[in-house]
Amino acid sequence: MTELVTGEAVVLELRLAKWPARALAASIDIAVQITLLILLSTVVVGLLSSVDAALAAAIVTVSSLLIFIGLPVTVETLSRGRSLGKLAVGLRVVREDGGPIRFRHAFVRALLGLVELWLSSGVIATLVSLFSTQGRRVGDFLAGTLVLRERVPVTAGAVAMMPPALAGWATGLDLSALPDDLALAARQYLSRMPDLAPEVRETMGRSMATAVAQVTTPAPPPGVPAWAFLAAVVAERRRRESLRLSGPMPMQMPVNPPPYAAPPLYATPPPVESPPGDRFAPPG
Repeated sequence: MTELVTGEAVVLELRLAKWPARALAASIDIAVQITLLILLSTVVVGLLSSVDAALAAAIVTVSSLLIFIGLPVTVETLSRGRSLGKLAVGLRVVREDGGPIRFRHAFVRALLGLVELWLSSGVIATLVSLFSTQGRRVGDFLAGTLVLRERVPVTAGAVAMMPPALAGWATGLDLSALPDDLALAARQYLSRMPDLAPEVRETMGRSMATAVAQVTTPAPPPGVPAWAFLAAVVAERRRRESLRLSGPMPMQMPVNPPPYAAPPLYATPPPVESPPGDRFAPPG
């Protein structure tokens, strides 16, 4: 099991593909490529009687490159990291941050795979994978990718929901200067709030919200509690990342804040005791 931090600062616990599973997937892909190569050779032999040797050699070279490089690049790019073998075994290639791979990742992996899997008969890929704690081969290191068992991912911890009163304000947030580590720290604070001592969560919440407010604009409305401000920032960042990836919005599980009203961070604070119906009062 390994932890990956996505662009929306959500920690994912994902099971890395073991060497036997990767070897099985690679064997299926290699079998498909060899089959295509045999069919190609049959066609070329039939053409040798009508074309000269130089043209036949050029046809074989180009076609071989298409099979060994062009085919895996096209398949992994279009399927976002799943070849026929990986689909059968339940594996997927992803970026180091957990996102889907693109053309350049697939191209680097296929180009290095020509050396690791074919020219060295898989010896280089096997040795590097065995000595890598994440089971990565040279192509994975240079492309910045991992191979995961996609059928067993689970999210670690709850994800903060957008406070309804801040939904409109959050759409205008400028989050470009918010670093990943700070967003991750905010998300972890929200998920750990119920387990923290009151004085610790109060101090930590105020400190965390102040740090986030320094790198985001505009400032939250006056009187917004720290937990609500942080939840709005994390939820909006997550929403935008989901839209950027053009995928469905991940299910959001509410974080249950402790039954207290955090001291406000900005001017015009409300009373210390939150009156009934306070829209920012944490639910009990």
